[in-house]
Amino acid sequence: MAPKKVLLLCGDYMEDYEAMVPFQALQAYGVSVDAVCPGKKAGDACRTAVHQMSGHQTYSESRGHNFALNASFDEINVNEYDGLVIPGGRAPEYLAMDEKVLDLVRKFSDTKKPIASVCHGQLILAAAGVVQNRKCTAYPAVKPVLVAAGAKWEEADTMAKCSVDDNLITAAAYDAHPEFISLFLKALGGSVAGSNKRILFLCGDYMEDYEVMVPFQSLQVLGCHVDAVCPDKGAGEKCPTAIHDFEGDQTYSEKPGHDFALTASFDNVDASSYDALVIPGGRAPEYLALNEKVISLVKGFMDKGKPIASICHGQQILSAAGVLQGKKCTAYPAVKLNVVLGGATWLEPDPIDRCFTDGNLVTGAAWPGHPEFISQLMALLGIKVSF
Repeated sequence: MAPKKVLLLCGDYMEDYEAMVPFQALQAYGVSVDAVCPGKKAGDACRTAVHQMSGHQTYSESRGHNFALNASFDEINVNEYDGLVIPGGRAPEYLAMDEKVLDLVRKFSDTKKPIASVCHGQLILAAAGVVQNRKCTAYPAVKPVLVAAGAKWEEADTMAKCSVDDNLITAAAYDAHPEFISLFLKALGGSVAGSNKRILFLCGDYMEDYEVMVPFQSLQVLGCHVDAVCPDKGAGEKCPTAIHDFEGDQTYSEKPGHDFALTASFDNVDASSYDALVIPGGRAPEYLALNEKVISLVKGFMDKGKPIASICHGQQILSAAGVLQGKKCTAYPAVKLNVVLGGATWLEPDPIDRCFTDGNLVTGAAWPGHPEFISQLMALLGIKVSF
């Protein structure tokens, strides 16, 4: 049984990252997470929204992934949960008008259980009347509502701003996830050991949106130094990402995702200074596998026996680098040919969230497997979360 159990309060057009990153990160750390939405039951889905600054006066919005719920709202027993997480996006606008939602939030507040709310999620806190005389931050546009509700507003000088007041943890936007989730983990009684690790992410245009951001921020939460690089790009430049989902077609659909900001320059990176390599999937691996500098980088990590964690189509790069010979490996099923021709023993990803470790290699089939994917990489790195 998981040492802790938390509730994720969802709704249609909640922000994509603000739902999935805490949902999968907390599970990777051993926390059980139930995702619920008013009027929906386990197995139903919420549509999500991709919000980001795109050079306009406010953020842009496009369609995100479909987020699968794993519990039913009407069956919630607050006593079973140790904390509450509220994503932002547009969902809080209508959730803040639902009396059942407000009653739920008040119960968590009255029992002093940790409540972590990000971005526009604080609209729900204000409507529930739980921010009176409490320090609070949020996406800047939420300020008038919080001030009117009696909160002690803390200005978000950057979108990574977090604020803590007793059991209430608030953040400005998904940029704040590393600190936001870390604070929530601490409030649940969690502690991290072995976090002094340096991890490199191998990025490219149209890598899968979740497959870069979820592990990237999940490892930052643990206190790791994480860098993201892309051939022919430098620190501060961005890679567009792709949202891959199943929506009734014979294969996955693709929609534009968030733009992902790189933290270091590929040409200047010192691979020897990193303890592990992570390779996201998506469409980027198709062309990265043709880059000799990328191949050399991957071979270097494998030759030194350092952990490599690759997911979905990322294994196209491993195959091209010739590092799969004699390994046991899974991947997105369409990549089986690459894996087998690369000399690996194919491990069937059934179900699709299965992940496997063979020596220093962690492989996963797709983003639903992130909790296992991240936890297996943590094990190789000697990182532990305890409660």
